[in-house]
Amino acid sequence: MADYAVIGFGCAGYYGAKTIRENDPVGNITVFSEHNYSPYNPMLTTYYVAGKIPFEGMFPFGDMEKIKDELKLNLVTGRKVVSVDAETKTVKMEDGEEFKFDKILIATGASAFAPTFKGLDPSEAFYMRTLDDAIKLKNALDENNYKSALVVGASMVGIKVVELLNRKGIKTTFADMAPRIFPLAAYESVSKEIERRIDEKGVVMALGSALSEAEKTENGYICTMSDGKKVECDLIVLCIGTRTNVSMLNPRQIKINKGVIVDENMRTSCEDIYCAGDVSEGGELQSKTSMIIGLWANAAHQGVTAGANMAGGTAKFDGNFMHNITHFMDMDFIGFGDNRLTGKRIVSGDITKGLYVEAVIGEEGLVGVNILDNYRISGAVKNYLYRIMETGNAKISPIQKGILIKEGLKPSFIEKLEGRYNG
Repeated sequence: MADYAVIGFGCAGYYGAKTIRENDPVGNITVFSEHNYSPYNPMLTTYYVAGKIPFEGMFPFGDMEKIKDELKLNLVTGRKVVSVDAETKTVKMEDGEEFKFDKILIATGASAFAPTFKGLDPSEAFYMRTLDDAIKLKNALDENNYKSALVVGASMVGIKVVELLNRKGIKTTFADMAPRIFPLAAYESVSKEIERRIDEKGVVMALGSALSEAEKTENGYICTMSDGKKVECDLIVLCIGTRTNVSMLNPRQIKINKGVIVDENMRTSCEDIYCAGDVSEGGELQSKTSMIIGLWANAAHQGVTAGANMAGGTAKFDGNFMHNITHFMDMDFIGFGDNRLTGKRIVSGDITKGLYVEAVIGEEGLVGVNILDNYRISGAVKNYLYRIMETGNAKISPIQKGILIKEGLKPSFIEKLEGRYNG
Protein backbone atom coordinates (compact mmCIF):
# COMPACT_ATOMS: atom_id res chain seq x y z
CA MET A 1 0.00 0.00 0.00
CA ALA A 2 1.47 3.33 -1.09
CA ASP A 3 1.84 6.35 1.19
CA TYR A 4 1.30 9.72 -0.47
CA ALA A 5 1.84 13.24 0.87
CA VAL A 6 0.15 16.37 -0.46
CA ILE A 7 1.77 19.50 0.97
CA GLY A 8 -0.51 22.50 0.51
CA PHE A 9 -4.23 22.16 -0.06
CA GLY A 10 -5.42 24.72 -2.53
CA CYS A 11 -6.71 24.01 -6.01
CA ALA A 12 -3.67 21.97 -7.14
CA GLY A 13 -3.48 20.06 -3.86
CA TYR A 14 -7.17 19.21 -3.94
CA TYR A 15 -7.14 17.94 -7.53
CA GLY A 16 -3.91 16.08 -6.85
CA ALA A 17 -5.40 14.26 -3.86
CA LYS A 18 -8.68 13.61 -5.68
CA THR A 19 -6.91 12.10 -8.69
CA ILE A 20 -4.64 9.95 -6.52
CA ARG A 21 -7.73 8.57 -4.81
CA GLU A 22 -9.48 7.91 -8.13
CA ASN A 23 -6.46 5.91 -9.31
CA ASP A 24 -5.56 4.29 -5.98
CA PRO A 25 -8.63 3.49 -3.84
CA VAL A 26 -6.63 2.01 -0.93
CA GLY A 27 -3.44 4.12 -0.67
CA ASN A 28 -2.81 6.38 2.31
CA ILE A 29 -3.03 10.10 1.44
CA THR A 30 -1.86 12.61 4.04
CA VAL A 31 -2.61 16.28 3.41
CA PHE A 32 -0.56 18.99 5.12
CA SER A 33 -1.96 22.52 5.39
CA GLU A 34 -0.81 25.46 7.51
CA HIS A 35 -4.41 26.57 7.99
CA ASN A 36 -7.63 24.76 8.84
CA TYR A 37 -9.69 26.04 5.90
CA SER A 38 -10.82 23.81 3.09
CA PRO A 39 -9.43 24.69 -0.38
CA TYR A 40 -10.56 28.15 -1.47
CA ASN A 41 -10.27 30.22 -4.63
CA PRO A 42 -8.00 33.25 -3.95
CA MET A 43 -9.62 35.21 -6.78
CA LEU A 44 -12.94 35.08 -4.93
CA THR A 45 -11.56 36.73 -1.81
CA THR A 46 -12.13 40.23 -3.21
CA TYR A 47 -15.75 39.32 -3.94
CA TYR A 48 -16.13 38.27 -0.30
CA VAL A 49 -14.60 41.52 0.95
CA ALA A 50 -16.92 43.47 -1.36
CA GLY A 51 -19.94 41.60 0.02
CA LYS A 52 -20.79 40.04 -3.34
CA ILE A 53 -20.56 36.45 -2.07
CA PRO A 54 -20.93 34.90 1.40
CA PHE A 55 -17.97 33.42 3.28
CA GLU A 56 -18.97 29.91 2.16
CA GLY A 57 -18.89 31.03 -1.48
CA MET A 58 -15.10 30.97 -1.52
CA PHE A 59 -14.94 27.19 -1.00
CA PRO A 60 -15.85 25.45 -4.28
CA PHE A 61 -15.31 21.91 -2.95
CA GLY A 62 -17.23 22.20 0.32
CA ASP A 63 -16.01 22.01 3.91
CA MET A 64 -12.93 20.12 5.04
CA GLU A 65 -14.74 17.29 6.83
CA LYS A 66 -16.75 16.55 3.68
CA ILE A 67 -13.58 16.48 1.57
CA LYS A 68 -11.78 14.34 4.16
CA ASP A 69 -14.54 11.75 4.13
CA GLU A 70 -15.02 11.71 0.36
CA LEU A 71 -11.32 11.29 -0.42
CA LYS A 72 -10.42 9.27 2.71
CA LEU A 73 -7.64 11.67 3.71
CA ASN A 74 -5.38 11.93 6.74
CA LEU A 75 -5.27 15.63 7.64
CA VAL A 76 -2.40 17.46 9.32
CA THR A 77 -3.66 21.06 9.52
CA GLY A 78 -2.80 24.20 11.44
CA ARG A 79 0.87 23.19 11.48
CA LYS A 80 3.78 24.20 9.29
CA VAL A 81 6.02 21.94 7.23
CA VAL A 82 9.56 23.27 7.66
CA SER A 83 11.47 20.88 5.44
CA VAL A 84 11.11 18.15 2.84
CA ASP A 85 14.04 15.81 2.33
CA ALA A 86 13.50 14.86 -1.29
CA GLU A 87 16.01 12.02 -1.22
CA THR A 88 14.53 10.19 1.79
CA LYS A 89 11.01 11.57 1.14
CA THR A 90 10.77 12.76 4.73
CA VAL A 91 8.46 15.63 5.76
CA LYS A 92 9.49 17.48 8.92
CA MET A 93 7.11 19.68 10.95
CA GLU A 94 7.94 22.81 12.94
CA ASP A 95 7.53 20.86 16.19
CA GLY A 96 10.10 18.28 15.02
CA GLU A 97 7.67 15.49 14.10
CA GLU A 98 8.63 13.61 10.94
CA PHE A 99 6.68 11.59 8.37
CA LYS A 100 8.01 9.35 5.59
CA PHE A 101 6.27 8.74 2.27
CA ASP A 102 6.61 6.93 -1.04
CA LYS A 103 5.61 9.93 -3.15
CA ILE A 104 5.13 13.63 -2.39
CA LEU A 105 3.21 16.40 -4.14
CA ILE A 106 4.40 19.95 -3.44
CA ALA A 107 1.38 22.26 -3.88
CA THR A 108 2.26 25.09 -1.50
CA GLY A 109 1.33 27.94 -3.83
CA ALA A 110 2.66 31.47 -3.46
CA SER A 111 2.45 34.20 -0.83
CA ALA A 112 1.99 37.95 -1.08
CA PHE A 113 5.27 39.80 -1.14
CA ALA A 114 5.94 43.41 -0.34
CA PRO A 115 9.14 45.16 0.72
CA THR A 116 9.25 46.96 4.04
CA PHE A 117 8.59 50.68 3.95
CA LYS A 118 9.97 53.22 6.35
CA GLY A 119 7.28 54.37 8.77
CA LEU A 120 4.83 51.57 7.89
CA ASP A 121 4.45 48.76 10.40
CA PRO A 122 3.88 45.58 8.30
CA SER A 123 1.16 44.52 10.73
CA GLU A 124 -0.79 47.69 9.94
CA ALA A 125 -0.67 47.25 6.17
CA PHE A 126 -3.23 45.15 4.34
CA TYR A 127 -2.58 42.54 1.67
CA MET A 128 -4.84 40.51 -0.59
CA ARG A 129 -3.67 36.97 -1.27
CA THR A 130 -4.92 34.61 1.41
CA LEU A 131 -8.26 34.03 3.10
CA ASP A 132 -6.85 35.54 6.30
CA ASP A 133 -5.88 38.66 4.31
CA ALA A 134 -9.47 38.94 3.07
CA ILE A 135 -10.96 38.47 6.54
CA LYS A 136 -8.64 41.12 7.98
CA LEU A 137 -9.50 43.68 5.29
CA LYS A 138 -13.24 43.00 5.43
CA ASN A 139 -13.30 43.34 9.22
CA ALA A 140 -11.36 46.59 8.99
CA LEU A 141 -13.74 48.01 6.39
CA ASP A 142 -16.76 46.95 8.46
CA GLU A 143 -15.38 48.46 11.67
CA ASN A 144 -13.85 51.70 10.38
CA ASN A 145 -15.15 54.64 8.40
CA TYR A 146 -12.25 55.00 6.00
CA LYS A 147 -12.28 58.07 3.78
CA SER A 148 -9.17 57.52 1.67
CA ALA A 149 -6.89 54.68 0.62
CA LEU A 150 -3.65 53.98 -1.21
CA VAL A 151 -3.47 50.73 -3.17
CA VAL A 152 0.08 49.87 -4.28
CA GLY A 153 0.42 47.39 -7.14
CA ALA A 154 -1.59 47.58 -10.36
CA SER A 155 -2.10 43.82 -10.57
CA MET A 156 -5.30 41.97 -11.44
CA VAL A 157 -5.88 41.65 -7.69
CA GLY A 158 -4.97 45.28 -7.09
CA ILE A 159 -7.61 46.55 -9.50
CA LYS A 160 -10.27 44.44 -7.78
CA VAL A 161 -9.31 45.97 -4.44
CA VAL A 162 -9.49 49.44 -5.99
CA GLU A 163 -12.92 48.60 -7.37
CA LEU A 164 -14.38 47.50 -4.03
CA LEU A 165 -12.92 50.53 -2.21
CA ASN A 166 -14.24 52.86 -4.91
CA ARG A 167 -17.73 51.34 -4.65
CA LYS A 168 -17.65 51.99 -0.91
CA GLY A 169 -17.05 55.67 -1.62
CA ILE A 170 -13.44 55.63 -0.41
CA LYS A 171 -11.22 58.07 -2.29
CA THR A 172 -8.54 55.78 -3.67
CA THR A 173 -5.10 56.35 -5.17
CA PHE A 174 -3.81 53.52 -7.36
CA ALA A 175 0.00 53.43 -7.58
CA ASP A 176 2.46 51.28 -9.50
CA MET A 177 6.03 51.66 -10.71
CA ALA A 178 5.02 50.64 -14.23
CA PRO A 179 4.37 53.54 -16.62
CA ARG A 180 0.98 52.11 -17.59
CA ILE A 181 -1.56 49.63 -16.27
CA PHE A 182 -1.18 45.91 -17.05
CA PRO A 183 2.01 46.36 -19.11
CA LEU A 184 2.52 42.59 -19.49
CA ALA A 185 -1.05 41.89 -20.58
CA ALA A 186 -2.43 44.96 -22.36
CA TYR A 187 -1.29 46.78 -25.47
CA GLU A 188 -0.49 50.45 -24.87
CA SER A 189 -3.68 51.77 -26.46
CA VAL A 190 -5.78 49.40 -24.35
CA SER A 191 -3.86 50.36 -21.21
CA LYS A 192 -4.58 54.03 -21.84
CA GLU A 193 -8.27 53.36 -22.37
CA ILE A 194 -8.50 51.32 -19.16
CA GLU A 195 -6.74 54.13 -17.31
CA ARG A 196 -9.20 56.66 -18.75
CA ARG A 197 -12.16 54.64 -17.56
CA ILE A 198 -10.69 54.13 -14.09
CA ASP A 199 -10.03 57.86 -13.87
CA GLU A 200 -13.66 58.54 -14.79
CA LYS A 201 -14.69 56.48 -11.75
CA GLY A 202 -12.86 58.95 -9.50
CA VAL A 203 -9.76 56.87 -8.83
CA VAL A 204 -6.47 58.79 -8.77
CA MET A 205 -3.91 57.04 -10.98
CA ALA A 206 -0.29 57.31 -9.80
CA LEU A 207 1.57 55.26 -12.40
CA GLY A 208 5.33 55.37 -12.63
CA SER A 209 5.34 55.96 -8.89
CA ALA A 210 6.11 53.70 -5.95
CA LEU A 211 5.63 54.08 -2.23
CA SER A 212 8.87 55.27 -0.61
CA GLU A 213 7.85 55.85 3.00
CA ALA A 214 4.85 56.48 5.18
CA GLU A 215 4.48 58.86 8.10
CA LYS A 216 1.82 57.88 10.60
CA THR A 217 -0.48 60.66 11.77
CA GLU A 218 -3.49 60.91 14.07
CA ASN A 219 -5.82 60.38 11.11
CA GLY A 220 -3.84 57.89 9.04
CA TYR A 221 -0.73 58.27 6.91
CA ILE A 222 1.12 60.80 4.81
CA CYS A 223 2.78 58.70 2.10
CA THR A 224 5.78 59.94 0.17
CA MET A 225 5.95 58.49 -3.34
CA SER A 226 9.08 57.88 -5.41
CA ASP A 227 8.29 60.89 -7.60
CA GLY A 228 8.18 63.13 -4.54
CA LYS A 229 4.41 63.52 -4.40
CA LYS A 230 2.50 63.13 -1.16
CA VAL A 231 -0.61 60.98 -0.72
CA GLU A 232 -2.71 61.31 2.40
CA CYS A 233 -4.74 58.23 3.30
CA ASP A 234 -6.03 56.27 6.25
CA LEU A 235 -5.75 52.82 4.65
CA ILE A 236 -2.85 51.19 2.78
CA VAL A 237 -3.27 47.97 0.77
CA LEU A 238 -0.20 46.32 -0.78
CA CYS A 239 -0.78 44.17 -3.89
CA ILE A 240 2.76 44.30 -5.20
CA GLY A 241 3.53 40.71 -6.04
CA THR A 242 3.96 37.12 -4.93
CA ARG A 243 6.74 34.69 -4.15
CA THR A 244 6.56 30.93 -4.42
CA ASN A 245 6.48 29.00 -1.16
CA VAL A 246 9.63 26.90 -1.56
CA SER A 247 11.39 27.51 1.77
CA MET A 248 10.85 23.88 2.86
CA LEU A 249 12.76 22.55 -0.17
CA ASN A 250 16.49 22.05 -0.59
CA PRO A 251 17.64 23.56 -3.92
CA ARG A 252 20.57 21.12 -3.91
CA GLN A 253 18.02 18.31 -4.18
CA ILE A 254 15.29 19.86 -6.32
CA LYS A 255 15.79 22.25 -9.24
CA ILE A 256 14.21 25.61 -8.44
CA ASN A 257 14.15 28.80 -10.50
CA LYS A 258 11.41 31.26 -9.55
CA GLY A 259 9.29 28.18 -8.94
CA VAL A 260 9.93 24.46 -8.80
CA ILE A 261 10.86 23.23 -12.28
CA VAL A 262 8.55 20.46 -13.52
CA ASP A 263 8.24 18.41 -16.69
CA GLU A 264 5.06 17.62 -18.64
CA ASN A 265 4.22 14.90 -16.09
CA MET A 266 4.59 17.40 -13.20
CA ARG A 267 7.68 15.56 -11.96
CA THR A 268 10.45 17.56 -10.36
CA SER A 269 14.16 16.85 -10.81
CA CYS A 270 13.95 14.40 -7.89
CA GLU A 271 12.35 10.98 -8.31
CA ASP A 272 8.89 10.57 -6.74
CA ILE A 273 8.59 14.28 -5.91
CA TYR A 274 5.92 16.10 -7.91
CA CYS A 275 4.81 19.72 -7.94
CA ALA A 276 1.71 21.57 -9.14
CA GLY A 277 0.00 24.96 -8.93
CA ASP A 278 1.40 28.42 -8.35
CA VAL A 279 4.59 27.06 -6.77
CA SER A 280 5.53 25.21 -9.96
CA GLU A 281 7.27 26.43 -13.08
CA GLY A 282 6.14 24.50 -16.14
CA GLY A 283 5.93 24.83 -19.89
CA GLU A 284 4.83 28.11 -21.49
CA LEU A 285 3.63 27.18 -24.95
CA GLN A 286 4.31 30.41 -26.80
CA SER A 287 7.89 31.04 -25.66
CA LYS A 288 8.76 27.33 -25.31
CA THR A 289 10.30 28.14 -21.93
CA SER A 290 9.34 27.37 -18.33
CA MET A 291 7.16 29.89 -16.53
CA ILE A 292 4.88 30.27 -13.53
CA ILE A 293 1.31 30.68 -14.78
CA GLY A 294 -0.78 31.46 -11.73
CA LEU A 295 -4.27 30.54 -12.91
CA TRP A 296 -6.94 28.44 -11.18
CA ALA A 297 -7.56 26.26 -14.26
CA ASN A 298 -3.83 25.78 -14.73
CA ALA A 299 -3.44 24.60 -11.13
CA ALA A 300 -6.34 22.18 -11.57
CA HIS A 301 -4.85 20.61 -14.72
CA GLN A 302 -1.44 20.33 -13.07
CA GLY A 303 -2.91 18.76 -9.94
CA VAL A 304 -4.80 16.17 -11.98
CA THR A 305 -1.68 15.36 -13.99
CA ALA A 306 0.52 15.01 -10.91
CA GLY A 307 -2.03 12.89 -9.05
CA ALA A 308 -2.53 10.49 -11.94
CA ASN A 309 1.19 9.91 -12.39
CA MET A 310 1.84 9.55 -8.67
CA ALA A 311 -0.75 6.78 -8.51
CA GLY A 312 0.77 4.84 -11.41
CA GLY A 313 -1.22 6.30 -14.27
CA THR A 314 -0.01 8.16 -17.34
CA ALA A 315 -0.95 11.80 -17.77
CA LYS A 316 0.66 14.73 -19.51
CA PHE A 317 0.13 18.48 -19.34
CA ASP A 318 1.91 20.26 -22.19
CA GLY A 319 1.59 23.67 -20.55
CA ASN A 320 -0.32 26.88 -21.00
CA PHE A 321 0.23 30.40 -22.24
CA MET A 322 -0.05 33.85 -20.75
CA HIS A 323 -3.63 35.03 -20.45
CA ASN A 324 -5.86 37.16 -18.27
CA ILE A 325 -9.64 37.28 -18.17
CA THR A 326 -11.14 39.69 -15.67
CA HIS A 327 -14.09 41.99 -15.05
CA PHE A 328 -13.78 45.19 -13.04
CA MET A 329 -15.35 48.63 -12.86
CA ASP A 330 -18.07 47.74 -15.41
CA MET A 331 -15.63 46.54 -18.07
CA ASP A 332 -14.25 43.25 -19.33
CA PHE A 333 -10.56 42.95 -20.13
CA ILE A 334 -9.08 39.89 -21.78
CA GLY A 335 -5.43 39.55 -22.75
CA PHE A 336 -4.08 36.48 -24.57
CA GLY A 337 -0.49 35.87 -25.61
CA ASP A 338 2.78 37.74 -25.15
CA ASN A 339 2.14 41.43 -25.86
CA ARG A 340 5.85 42.01 -26.49
CA LEU A 341 5.75 40.03 -29.74
CA THR A 342 5.66 42.13 -32.89
CA GLY A 343 3.85 41.87 -36.19
CA LYS A 344 0.96 43.46 -38.04
CA ARG A 345 -1.52 45.15 -35.71
CA ILE A 346 -5.23 44.90 -36.56
CA VAL A 347 -8.20 46.35 -34.69
CA SER A 348 -11.97 46.04 -34.70
CA GLY A 349 -14.53 48.30 -33.03
CA ASP A 350 -14.53 51.53 -31.03
CA ILE A 351 -12.13 51.34 -28.10
CA THR A 352 -14.30 53.67 -26.03
CA LYS A 353 -17.49 51.62 -26.21
CA GLY A 354 -18.78 48.20 -27.18
CA LEU A 355 -16.68 45.27 -28.34
CA TYR A 356 -13.08 46.24 -29.16
CA VAL A 357 -10.44 43.78 -30.34
CA GLU A 358 -6.78 44.57 -30.94
CA ALA A 359 -4.57 41.78 -32.24
CA VAL A 360 -1.05 41.24 -33.51
CA ILE A 361 -0.44 38.87 -36.43
CA GLY A 362 3.07 37.41 -36.69
CA GLU A 363 4.77 35.18 -39.22
CA GLU A 364 3.04 32.10 -37.81
CA GLY A 365 -0.32 33.80 -37.37
CA LEU A 366 -2.02 35.32 -34.31
CA VAL A 367 0.46 35.92 -31.47
CA GLY A 368 -1.53 38.14 -29.12
CA VAL A 369 -4.92 39.74 -28.65
CA ASN A 370 -6.67 42.19 -26.31
CA ILE A 371 -10.44 42.24 -25.95
CA LEU A 372 -12.46 44.95 -24.25
CA ASP A 373 -16.09 44.64 -23.18
CA ASN A 374 -17.04 41.17 -24.36
CA TYR A 375 -15.94 38.12 -22.40
CA ARG A 376 -18.22 35.90 -24.51
CA ILE A 377 -15.75 35.68 -27.40
CA SER A 378 -12.81 34.86 -25.12
CA GLY A 379 -13.27 31.08 -25.31
CA ALA A 380 -13.27 30.98 -29.10
CA VAL A 381 -10.23 33.26 -29.40
CA LYS A 382 -8.30 31.43 -26.68
CA ASN A 383 -8.98 28.06 -28.30
CA TYR A 384 -7.83 29.34 -31.69
CA LEU A 385 -4.59 30.80 -30.28
CA TYR A 386 -3.92 27.56 -28.39
CA ARG A 387 -4.28 25.52 -31.59
CA ILE A 388 -1.86 27.85 -33.41
CA MET A 389 0.74 27.11 -30.71
CA GLU A 390 -0.07 23.41 -30.84
CA THR A 391 -0.08 22.86 -34.61
CA GLY A 392 1.41 26.03 -36.12
CA ASN A 393 -1.30 26.14 -38.76
CA ALA A 394 -4.84 26.43 -37.40
CA LYS A 395 -8.12 27.86 -38.64
CA ILE A 396 -11.07 29.20 -36.71
CA SER A 397 -13.80 26.55 -36.73
CA PRO A 398 -17.23 27.32 -38.24
CA ILE A 399 -18.83 27.18 -34.76
CA GLN A 400 -16.27 29.62 -33.37
CA LYS A 401 -16.73 31.91 -36.37
CA GLY A 402 -20.45 31.89 -35.69
CA ILE A 403 -19.84 32.97 -32.09
CA LEU A 404 -17.50 35.77 -33.16
CA ILE A 405 -19.90 37.07 -35.81
CA LYS A 406 -22.87 36.89 -33.44
CA GLU A 407 -20.98 39.01 -30.90
CA GLY A 408 -20.10 41.69 -33.44
CA LEU A 409 -16.91 40.82 -35.31
CA LYS A 410 -17.07 41.20 -39.09
CA PRO A 411 -16.12 38.25 -41.34
CA SER A 412 -13.42 40.42 -42.93
CA PHE A 413 -11.76 40.94 -39.54
CA ILE A 414 -11.97 37.23 -38.74
CA GLU A 415 -10.15 36.54 -42.02
CA LYS A 416 -7.39 38.89 -40.86
CA LEU A 417 -7.15 36.99 -37.56
CA GLU A 418 -6.53 33.82 -39.55
CA GLY A 419 -3.84 35.38 -41.71
CA ARG A 420 -0.09 35.56 -41.40
CA TYR A 421 2.19 38.57 -41.53
CA ASN A 422 5.07 38.31 -43.98
CA GLY A 423 6.55 41.78 -43.52
